[in-house]
Amino acid sequence: MKNYNSKKISFILVSFLVIFILSDINSTIRYVSKTGTSEPPYLTWQTASDSIQKCINLCVFGDTIYVANGVYQEQVVMIPGLSLIGAGTDSCEINTQALVNTIDFVAVDVKDSCLITGFQIIVYYNNDKGWGIKCNGFNKVEFNKVTKAGGGFRIYLNGTSSPIIYKNNINDVQFGTYIYNSNPIVKGNYIFPTENNNAPSVFGIWIQADNANYKPIIDSNYIEAGPHCVAIEKSVGTRTTISNNEIKLINGTEGIFLHSLQSDSAWVYNNLIYAEAGISGIVNNGIPNLQLYNNYAIGNFDDQQNLRYVFEIGSYNRIKNNVVTNAERGVEAWGTQNLVFQNNDVWNNNINYFGFTPDTTNLSVNPMVVNDDTTQGELDFHLQKYSPLIDAGDPTILDKDSSRSDIGLYGGPYGESYIYVDLPPRIPVNLTASVDSLIKLNWNRNTEADFSYYNVYRDTAFNFTVDSTKLIASVTDTFYYHTFPSDIETLYYKLTAVDNQGNESNPSEQVYVGLVSVKNEWIPVNNYILYQNYPNPFNPSTKIGYKLKERGYVKLYAYDIKGELVSVLVNETQEAGYYEVEFSAAVGHSGESRNLASGVYIYQMLVKGENNIPVFSDIKKMVYVK
Repeated sequence: MKNYNSKKISFILVSFLVIFILSDINSTIRYVSKTGTSEPPYLTWQTASDSIQKCINLCVFGDTIYVANGVYQEQVVMIPGLSLIGAGTDSCEINTQALVNTIDFVAVDVKDSCLITGFQIIVYYNNDKGWGIKCNGFNKVEFNKVTKAGGGFRIYLNGTSSPIIYKNNINDVQFGTYIYNSNPIVKGNYIFPTENNNAPSVFGIWIQADNANYKPIIDSNYIEAGPHCVAIEKSVGTRTTISNNEIKLINGTEGIFLHSLQSDSAWVYNNLIYAEAGISGIVNNGIPNLQLYNNYAIGNFDDQQNLRYVFEIGSYNRIKNNVVTNAERGVEAWGTQNLVFQNNDVWNNNINYFGFTPDTTNLSVNPMVVNDDTTQGELDFHLQKYSPLIDAGDPTILDKDSSRSDIGLYGGPYGESYIYVDLPPRIPVNLTASVDSLIKLNWNRNTEADFSYYNVYRDTAFNFTVDSTKLIASVTDTFYYHTFPSDIETLYYKLTAVDNQGNESNPSEQVYVGLVSVKNEWIPVNNYILYQNYPNPFNPSTKIGYKLKERGYVKLYAYDIKGELVSVLVNETQEAGYYEVEFSAAVGHSGESRNLASGVYIYQMLVKGENNIPVFSDIKKMVYVK
């Protein structure tokens, strides 16, 4: 399949080059400007047309039109073989807001063998009417921006031509790209579909055909899916390749949803699906000829009502080298006849499998990627040097460096060849103290394959810096006992994790144990703390952490700078411990969509203890930047 795709893309690009070379032999260059004239032939900037369509009406196959900065309030219908080149999406705009009155309206109608690039296309006032660009035939549409439309791109051919939709920005639309009976290459686009009250569903890319003779390629796109949105849906018909896409579900329903006829097939390779809030990652609704290789799904996939799984697969499917982690429910098989499920890593889900038992080629281990924690900078799913997923994939599949394939996002022939970095372990979490006859420290265990031991540090100073003078023990367990000192009244403890190579993590949060002078006894003091949100500034969401000393009733609210309530994040009784909640500018606490303005917001925590008596209160600021 890899060879087929690369040959197809190369053939299309060479064909485009031949068309444009041949068309240049007798081609004419014309110009359009807002300060232009209505008198043809528009052969210089000084005599440019004041209308794009007037200029097109004068052209023949092979001509090129350059369009200057400005807002052109007109519908554009191209002719075959035309190159239409705008001055850039920031300053060259085709605006049809005053013209649209039907769902099927098309702002720019692109004909066969055309090129269009460098335009911002604003279709309507919101996303429920009109299409940005309609592609007919063998054409190339690149570096455009389409917004405020019922649909971004409509690709409808009933033929064998292959349009290329490349590096466009499509936002505030109900349908990002709709493909029907066509063989396009949709590559490198940024797609942000938006829910509309009139729309029963929203799609990033929707693929449909009357039969399985069509072979669209969906490659290397970024799709951010909000409420009621399916990022990529392959409806009935087609043999589709979906590869190297990054899908972020901020409150979406599905990542990739696959319908089928018996003759359908789909190849789904090396896609990342990350859910801040999602229902499922890749769902096969009946395709017998499905290959899922080297996909990576992670995050908050949870559908309590329908109990959906991140992967939903079935009979005759081939599922290899994938990772599914950190979700509520991992992988479900609705049929197992001739199901091949091998060399996958399904780990740290509340339920890993349902409907079948995987064979021993599959793993359930920490994948050890560079960063899958949104609280610690940019996500990076390249494997670390000692990851157990390196060379653990299907032995018949090779990576780009010709070694045995890795499990995960960058393995296999669609992946990357890269250098594995050796990073220290993750910071130990949930360090707590208890006191009986000794001081006992407890914490959660690290799961890295190359983890070796923990260093325990102690000092009498608040927020001390760890160094060798404060090291009191090195242990492999997740607990440590310490005797009471005779001449000290306050103790602070911190923890680090060390791997087999000697790399040491940053220190954990500190825990405090103090001597109560009245009773002359030691007690752990887990103070109330409201932490600064992270990241800050943020877009579109941020985490707010807090610690409770004791069981209590917690209220955590977010306000705007005027004091108007924005979100009730916590309003319940909680036990002592550390907690985190998410605040989103795009999604309310109950799942409703919203659009907060950039600016400063306030969050406040109130804690009531026994007898409904306030015991803690704190306020902090956070900054939202669009």
